[in-house]
Amino acid sequence: MARDAQNREQFRPEDHESEHFLLTSVVGSYPKPTWLNRADDLVEDPESSFDEADLEEAHDDACRLITEEHERSGLDTVVDGEMRRNEMVEFFAERIDGYEFNGPIKVWGHNYFDKPSVVEEVSYDEPWLVDEFEFTDSVAERPVKVPITGPYTLANWAFDEHYGDSEALAYDLADLVNEEIEKLVEAGARYIQIDEPALATTPDDHAIVGGCLERIADGVPEDVRIGLHVCYGDYSRIYPELNEFPVDEVDLELCNGDYEQIETFADGEFAPDLALGVVDAHTAEVESVAEIKENIQQGLKVVPPEKLTISPDCGLKLLPREAAYGKTENLVEAAREVEAELDAGEIDVPVRDAAPADD
Repeated sequence: MARDAQNREQFRPEDHESEHFLLTSVVGSYPKPTWLNRADDLVEDPESSFDEADLEEAHDDACRLITEEHERSGLDTVVDGEMRRNEMVEFFAERIDGYEFNGPIKVWGHNYFDKPSVVEEVSYDEPWLVDEFEFTDSVAERPVKVPITGPYTLANWAFDEHYGDSEALAYDLADLVNEEIEKLVEAGARYIQIDEPALATTPDDHAIVGGCLERIADGVPEDVRIGLHVCYGDYSRIYPELNEFPVDEVDLELCNGDYEQIETFADGEFAPDLALGVVDAHTAEVESVAEIKENIQQGLKVVPPEKLTISPDCGLKLLPREAAYGKTENLVEAAREVEAELDAGEIDVPVRDAAPADD
């Protein structure tokens, strides 16, 4: 069942002006500076003197830049924009023993994906993200969230040439994710997000995802916030089952569907905190603060303010950087204005039945 950890208050800034606190964050990816893409190309060019040390410096500079950009927007928790990562499955498959790559495959249009194959039992060797987290944490003034591609997606978006059983593969990968989280917690991480976009395309497998999350959350301290991000899909096929997931927060992509599915969750029984997408990650049009405030109030149909997190629908990496920043800045401003209006009693919050008292 949903974790009952009261761990969101640790992310409230000391200078927060309102009594109410709507935690603001981003899902993870963010547009890379053009020069970083050029650096990635240069290190592969045999005629260039640009080497791996130069690329590492470029990645550090980009991570510092985007972290500062997130802080300038006012976000309560920040991410480095995944500046060091290429694709969400490739990045982890390159670091997990048992995967190999055989070249890109065409997925749609002119887009290619270097889809890996699982050729032997997966195992954990070196930490995947600890160095990334420690660097970002060292340059950030706000708490850092760490996104991790979930085991169900890592299993389903690869060719299985060894297990012959995607559930068994997903569970083995979940054990590895748990081991990585242990290392991240030792390094100081307090906010982990598991990304499971594959669940949106195969929602009938919610029980497998639930089993993976049980393994992932095993032994994770209550003061470490665990979130789950699920991309757009037919959410009615995973609700109310997601109430049983052992996470603190579920992040849903509802904005680009004009909140047509919000009533799916508005039964007063939504157990985890809700991280609500309030800006569309698929359009460069920057939503106004007024529009985002209306979107935030959609979330109050599902959870009370103290259980509402405000974020974009999904990662923003495909947008122009100026649009991504504008959406993020307006998202924060809208959240702060809604907090003030909640303090003043200017927003009607639905009354929910109190939880039954323990016998």
